[in-house]
Amino acid sequence: MFKESFFRIALWLIFGVMIVIQVCFSLSSRRTQEHASADCRLVEREGSWAVLVRTIRSIILVVFLLLSAINAPWLGLLSVPFPAWLRWVGIIIGLSSLVIYVWSRLTIGKEWSSDLRLRERHLLVTAGPYSRVRHPIYLALILFMTSITLVAANWLLIVFLIISTTDLVLRITKEEQMMIEEFGGEYEIYMQRTGKLLPK
Repeated sequence: MFKESFFRIALWLIFGVMIVIQVCFSLSSRRTQEHASADCRLVEREGSWAVLVRTIRSIILVVFLLLSAINAPWLGLLSVPFPAWLRWVGIIIGLSSLVIYVWSRLTIGKEWSSDLRLRERHLLVTAGPYSRVRHPIYLALILFMTSITLVAANWLLIVFLIISTTDLVLRITKEEQMMIEEFGGEYEIYMQRTGKLLPK
């Protein structure tokens, strides 16, 4: 019982730290907000399917968090018998994901956007984690979601992880097409010397 309580606390701490980080970056970006024009063609290319998928995964996450917060007894019916060592690995992955996420967001700075959009005079960032990986923020998010899935050991989050990872991988293709259209050969050369999600 103590072990399960520990992992529940660890889950909420990792999740809570990510929320605080997101809020801090959100407040910071509002203070330094530049006009950003969305690439309507590419935003449309994401389509209503992507919006639906993101809505479903958000609902799954919120349902899990609510049930976990009230400690619903039947939530245990959806538990997965992950060994304790694997859940500890999840904690380590979670802490690593937070570091990668903060490093990546600090490096990309004002060029970051939650939508498929490019800013006026958009710069191609190739420093820091971007010198080895083209999408370190997506890598951090996948690691974060893997972490909370392992720590929580619950089928709801396994479904959440599968949907979310698939969505991010598909989004990368659209984002890279946008970058090629904007930066042309410069981005194609950058692609040759970097990995998509893992260092090359």
